[in-house]
Amino acid sequence: MENAEAISLERNHVYLLCYTRTPLEDDVYSPKLAYSMHLAYSHDGNSYTGLNHNSGVLFAKATANDNGTLNAKSLKNPYLFHMADGTFGVIAERIEHDGGNDRESVGCILLFTSSDLIHYKEIGLIHLKSDSYVSDAICEYNPRTNHYEISWCDESGHFYKNSMPDITALDCSSQPETASAFVFKTAETDIEGAVERNEIHVPNQIGNKVITKLSALANTEIRVPDTVEASSASDLELVRAVAFYNDGSSSMKKVDWDTSHVDWDFAGIYDVKGTVRQDSYSFPTAVNRADPCVIEWNGKFLFIATNDDTSIKQGFYVRESATIAGIASAGESLILDDDMYPLIKQFFWAPEFHIIGNDLYIFFAVSSGEFGSIHSHVMKLKSGGNPVHADDWEMPIRMQNKDGDYMYESGITLDMTYFVADGKHFVIWAQRQLSPVDLGSWLYIANVDPEQPWRLVNDPVLLSKPEYGWANNHTFVDEGPFAIITKENIFVTFSSALVNATYCVGMMTAPRGADLLDTDSWTKSNYPLLTSRSVAGEYGPGHNAYISDGDGNLLNVYHARGGLTEPRSTGIRRVHFDIDGCPVLDLTEDADLNRDLRCVTTKVNLTKK
Repeated sequence: MENAEAISLERNHVYLLCYTRTPLEDDVYSPKLAYSMHLAYSHDGNSYTGLNHNSGVLFAKATANDNGTLNAKSLKNPYLFHMADGTFGVIAERIEHDGGNDRESVGCILLFTSSDLIHYKEIGLIHLKSDSYVSDAICEYNPRTNHYEISWCDESGHFYKNSMPDITALDCSSQPETASAFVFKTAETDIEGAVERNEIHVPNQIGNKVITKLSALANTEIRVPDTVEASSASDLELVRAVAFYNDGSSSMKKVDWDTSHVDWDFAGIYDVKGTVRQDSYSFPTAVNRADPCVIEWNGKFLFIATNDDTSIKQGFYVRESATIAGIASAGESLILDDDMYPLIKQFFWAPEFHIIGNDLYIFFAVSSGEFGSIHSHVMKLKSGGNPVHADDWEMPIRMQNKDGDYMYESGITLDMTYFVADGKHFVIWAQRQLSPVDLGSWLYIANVDPEQPWRLVNDPVLLSKPEYGWANNHTFVDEGPFAIITKENIFVTFSSALVNATYCVGMMTAPRGADLLDTDSWTKSNYPLLTSRSVAGEYGPGHNAYISDGDGNLLNVYHARGGLTEPRSTGIRRVHFDIDGCPVLDLTEDADLNRDLRCVTTKVNLTKK
C-alpha cells in the first residue's frame, strides 16, 4: 500500500529541493552568489537536476543606512514549506554577504512568500523573541492548531520552538520554548557545489512550470502547412514555419523553398521541400566594443559602442551596413572625439541611437576631464545629415532638469536610454551619488519633452537600487537600462555588478497602461536573466540594446567576454519570448533551431489567376 501511494505521488507531484552552494573564486561564483537559494527538481525523489544553470533564484535584499548607503546581505540554510493557503514560504538565516553573522538579524529568521516558486516577495525578519543568533531553522504549518511552528537552534546548539497563527505578522510569534533537535527530509545530489537543504513535493502544474521556466529552452518541433495555395513563387515565400519549444512557446521563421521543379505556368499539386532559415551571428561581432547599440536609419543599420581599444583615438565610432550581419566587417567612422568640443574630453561611454519624431539622436555619457564630471548628453543629427560624418552632428547638449539647470550635480549620470510607451516619452539612466557619500549606481526614470529630449519635464523617480547579491557583486551597480515593449508589458533589462566576468543582466516589468513613474507599477526579478553561466564561453554578459531585424525577430545586442580576462566584445542573439511572454536572452542558435528539424516539406496547390 505504501508503495502504491509513493507511485501515485510520483505521478501527480514533482519533488523540489532547495540548496545553497559552496563559494568558488570571486570571478566565478562568489559568496554573494553562492549564498542564495537554488532549486533542483526530481520526478522520483531520488535523482535531482539543478535548475537555472545551477544559479540562485532567491536572494536577500540589502539593508539601508541613514545616509542611503546599502549593506549587502545574503542568506543560508533556506527551508521551503507549504503555506496554509496553498502557496509557499521560505525561511532562511540572513547573513552578511561574506557568510558572517548579520547583527541586524539577532534572534530573527528571514521570511519570503511565493505563489509559484518562481516569483518571491521578501516579507521581512520574523522576531523569535531571543537574543541569540539563529544558526538553522525549519517551519511547518500545523492544520490541527492552525499555527505555523518554527523550530530552530542557536549557535550554542540549543533548540527551541515558536508558533504563530499568521507567519507574515512578523512580531507576533510566541515566546521560544525549549525543544528537541529537529530533522528534515533532504537528498544527496551530484550537483556542483550544492549544500542541500529540504525537499518538498508540489503539484505537477506548479512543479512542471518551475522546471520549464528555470530550464534552458530548446526547439522541439517545426511545423509548416500540409498544403499551400499559391499562384507564384512570391506567394510561397510568405509561408512561414512555426518553431515550437519545450515550454510550449513558439516563433515564426522564414523558409527557403526549393521551387526549381515547379512549373509556375501549369496548375497542379507539387511536393516542395524547404529549409528553415536562421541568420547566424558568431561571437564576437566586434572585439573591444562594449555597451553596443544598433538602429535602422534610412534603410541602413548603424552600429555604435563604447570603444575599449586603447590603440586608437578615444571617441565614438559608427559602422554602417546594409544588413545586421554586415556590421561585423563594416568600416568605422569617428564622429565625436576629445578634440571637437572644449568640455568633451574623456570617458566616452554607452552611446545609444534613438529616433525621436523624424530625427536621429545619440544619448551618451562623457566627461569634461575628471571621473566625477561624467554626465549624460544628447546629440542630434542635422536635417538631411549623414550619420557617419562628424560634421553632420549638432553640438552635444548636457541633460537638463525641468527647470533648465543641469540634471544632476552631486555625482555622475550615464547609460541613459529613451523609449515611448502609451504615448508618453521616457528616459531611464544610471545615477551615482558621489557626495557627501558614494551610494553606488542607481536607476532613475522621468518623462522628457520629445521636442527637447535633453530636458526632463518632471522630477526623477528612483526605479532600482542594486539590492541583491548578483547586483552588488564587488560593487553596487545598476546601469545599462533598455526597454522592450510588447502588447502586454514593458520590460526594462539592466546590467549589474562589476564590469568583469560577474557582470549580468536583470529585469524589471510593468504592465502596459501603468503609471511608469509609480514605483509600485514595477516588479523586479529576484534573479538575473543572463550571467556567465547562461551561455558557454561568454563571460560577464551585459549592457543590452535591442533591434528588430525586419523579419519579425527581436535581436539582443550585448557585450560579453570570450574568457574571464578577455576584452569586452559585442555579440548578437535572437530574443525569444517564453510561454508567459517574457524575454529569454540565453537561447543559443543551436537551441533556437534544431538542425535535425530544418528540412520541411509541403504540397503546393498551384492555381492560375
